[in-house]
Amino acid sequence: MNKTRFRLLVFFMSLSLIGIILVQLYWVNSSIENSEDQFKRHIQQVLGKVAVKLQQKDEYKFLELYKAYEDSIGHSPSREEMQAAYCNLIDIKANSKTKQKPQSSKNKETVSFDTVDISNGNSVDHDVDDLTAIHKKDTIAQTKLEEEDGDMQVWQRYQFKLYVNDYRESTPITERVSINDLKRKIKVELAQSGVDTPFEFGVYKNGEPTELHSGKLEWKEGTSYQYPLYDDIDGKTQYRLVISFPKKKTFIFSSIVGITSLSLIFTLIIIIAYLSAINQLIKQKQISEIKTDFINNMTHEFKTPIATINLALDAIKNPKILNDPDRVQNYLRMIRDENKRMHSQVENVLQISKFDKKELDITKDQADVQEIIEEAIEHVHLIVEARDGRLTRHFNAKRTTVLLNDVHFTNVLVNILDNAIKYSEGEPVIDIYTENVKDFILIKITDKGLGMSKSVQKKIFQKFYREHTGDIHNVKGHGLGLAYVKRVIDDHNCDIYVESEKGKGSTFIIKMPLIN
Repeated sequence: MNKTRFRLLVFFMSLSLIGIILVQLYWVNSSIENSEDQFKRHIQQVLGKVAVKLQQKDEYKFLELYKAYEDSIGHSPSREEMQAAYCNLIDIKANSKTKQKPQSSKNKETVSFDTVDISNGNSVDHDVDDLTAIHKKDTIAQTKLEEEDGDMQVWQRYQFKLYVNDYRESTPITERVSINDLKRKIKVELAQSGVDTPFEFGVYKNGEPTELHSGKLEWKEGTSYQYPLYDDIDGKTQYRLVISFPKKKTFIFSSIVGITSLSLIFTLIIIIAYLSAINQLIKQKQISEIKTDFINNMTHEFKTPIATINLALDAIKNPKILNDPDRVQNYLRMIRDENKRMHSQVENVLQISKFDKKELDITKDQADVQEIIEEAIEHVHLIVEARDGRLTRHFNAKRTTVLLNDVHFTNVLVNILDNAIKYSEGEPVIDIYTENVKDFILIKITDKGLGMSKSVQKKIFQKFYREHTGDIHNVKGHGLGLAYVKRVIDDHNCDIYVESEKGKGSTFIIKMPLIN
């Protein structure tokens, strides 16, 4: 996958993910707005029903007072008589029980309200919470009034409203309705509408709160609602029924929390899948680059010895050289060395493959690690000398007995030393340290070579990884040596670290447990 295709793929995947997230956010926002609108409609309906109940309650109380006063004085009272009687409600009710209404004609200045229909099909009982009982009592009252006179004149309704307005103006609201009664009415209607959240309520007159309100009522835009109450004959009103919901947002969110949670979970799954896919794409891209580098390096590594072997074979065919045994032996030695070199590279690849398949059986025996270090030094000291380098031992460890496989662990040290030599531009300068730290022995191999950046240090133990140097192959290798080192170290239950700075060299540290 080339870089352009990779970037396009990542771009379109990212664009799709952003689109999905934006759609989900839009949907959640729309759901909240819809719930807000539905909540507002429900509250307006609740306030409307409560307002009708309070209106009808006043009308029923007025009718009760009117009938009592009519029974008390023996005729239908005028407006003026009723206005004077509102403050004597208890006395009027008491007198009505001792007197009977005389059968006389009605005064022309008064009006009978026997046929007034005030139910409007709504419940008005204020002492019973059970909605079925409330509705039943209203139906009975409505039927009784309709039976008395189902064809009431418009002027009678007008007169009735005038009387009721007089009653309201003359009687304080706290005497017409109680806080507990108002709270019960609101609570019942909210329950019917499916609104189950704490609320505060009250009645305002001309914008100011009356004594009829709950303790924590406070008007706040967005969480408070109002509805006109006690409209007069002209449709105007001084009163407002107000209700406030301190936890409105919590209630609205709880109504959509189920589907919103599912939406968020699925969105999170999509994001995780997206990140996983991007991660896999990046890894595949890296593997593709590593594969290309490995093929290029392996081709270069095999190309030189193959060319050398071909030249040596061609030279041996020459009759002049064929008759010179010393030169023939020299060319045969060259062929053998180059063949061993190719065999060593193939063996490294096979060893890594066996590690991956867990087919490599490493048996471990008790050994002196400093002796193993000496064996590794023997493998590379000629190369160091050939380049006029220096290899210095600093064996400070007192306890050196460990459990290891001498062949593989020797290869580990040889690989590290070989890298120290290869990545030294001039004469290689290498120092090997050993020291004891508690129940461990530390082996430090330090060089003064090219060094590595922090990003390279994180990748050097990956299979086939080599630091990019363009098409320059001045340092031979194919990225398997340190991968092999890491596998062997892990199999020995040891740890390996690298400390390096670009241009100042590197230090490889191996930490091994001691045998007591």
